[in-house]
Amino acid sequence: MWSLKMGFWHPVSNLRDYVAQNPPGVTFFLCLLSLAISFICLSSYSYTHTLPNPDTEKDWNHLLSSLSEFQLCMKANANSSDLVSPVPSPLMEQEKDREISVNTTRTSSSSVTHLHLKVPLTVSASSASGSVTDLGLHTTLTASQLDLGGNETINVTLEFLSGNSTHTCLTISAPTHLLPMRLLPPECPATDKNTSSIHVEARNQLPTASQTCYSLHSKNDPTLTVMLTQEEQSVAVRHLLEVSVFLLGVCLILCLTASLTHSLTRRYHWNGLDLQNDPLIDT
Repeated sequence: MWSLKMGFWHPVSNLRDYVAQNPPGVTFFLCLLSLAISFICLSSYSYTHTLPNPDTEKDWNHLLSSLSEFQLCMKANANSSDLVSPVPSPLMEQEKDREISVNTTRTSSSSVTHLHLKVPLTVSASSASGSVTDLGLHTTLTASQLDLGGNETINVTLEFLSGNSTHTCLTISAPTHLLPMRLLPPECPATDKNTSSIHVEARNQLPTASQTCYSLHSKNDPTLTVMLTQEEQSVAVRHLLEVSVFLLGVCLILCLTASLTHSLTRRYHWNGLDLQNDPLIDT
């Protein structure tokens, strides 16, 4: 009896018949197989490369990119004497930042952090008369404008670094819980020179021809991106492989089911023919 059953099992022909007669089932099988292969390739890539942490929603690259979307423009109806105000020496500010901002207690969400950092941000003026070589740009934005969430006020001051065309000194004052504190850019070099700050407005619209505006251009710095730790990356790779093995197991079960379905159909078909060939009345 076993040999009779085995004689009806033709896996290649059964699979060929199943593919011809069940396009939806074949499509579902191919989707599962493609997904399993994709997960295997992704796990292999994750094992050999360092990946950014997807749970980190904000970092300094994100903040600088949001800031560079704005044009910093001088007020059209303001007097020139009202636009310039003295700024304390960055050397004094740096010492103050070490004591107040870096050691700020993070348990209080209302505490304010002051940072004076060297960031990959360049400032260009709309006209030659708008040089910021010896000046700084000061503006006030809300947290929502920088995609940090909330309506808290953030004070930003940009100071041009002489001899450096790729980085700018950024002085930022904001509630501690809004700023990405896990990876900080380097501190801006100290100097005893006092500079003046121009109060400007942050706009995301094209300025008028009569206004002097400054454009910001940020550059993505990989050292400011929060990456997955080795342990977190190993867990991610293991989960991807587990899902891949499960999907491949489902694909194998579908193949076995398809290869046996037509064999059973043929066997029942032949058994039915044998019953029809048997005489109804014994002679």
